[in-house]
Amino acid sequence: MIKVSEAAKTKVVALMAEEGFSPQNDYIRVGVKSGGCSGLSYDLKFDNQQQTEDKVFEDNGVKIIVDKKSFLYLIGTTLEYSGGLNGAGFVFNNPNANRTCGCGESFSL
Repeated sequence: MIKVSEAAKTKVVALMAEEGFSPQNDYIRVGVKSGGCSGLSYDLKFDNQQQTEDKVFEDNGVKIIVDKKSFLYLIGTTLEYSGGLNGAGFVFNNPNANRTCGCGESFSL
């Protein structure tokens, strides 16, 4: 399961509305792909289509879909949002990651 912090929920709802998506009907698609300075990087986008192999979750009023392959890397992850002085953005708190890069956008197991 993937969890969503309150700050991330607030930002997701606002961004979905800006981009023409509905938090009640559409999803955040979270995935993992090769790349980044630590070997794997996170992929985050809005989607209105669920694929047959997708895992579907809902936490804190946000619907999340994850492809089957990425799910293994993301079990227990919390999506957070930081609006600090060092830059605003989504942050993945992934307990499975052994090493992360300084920007928090990539990791390795």
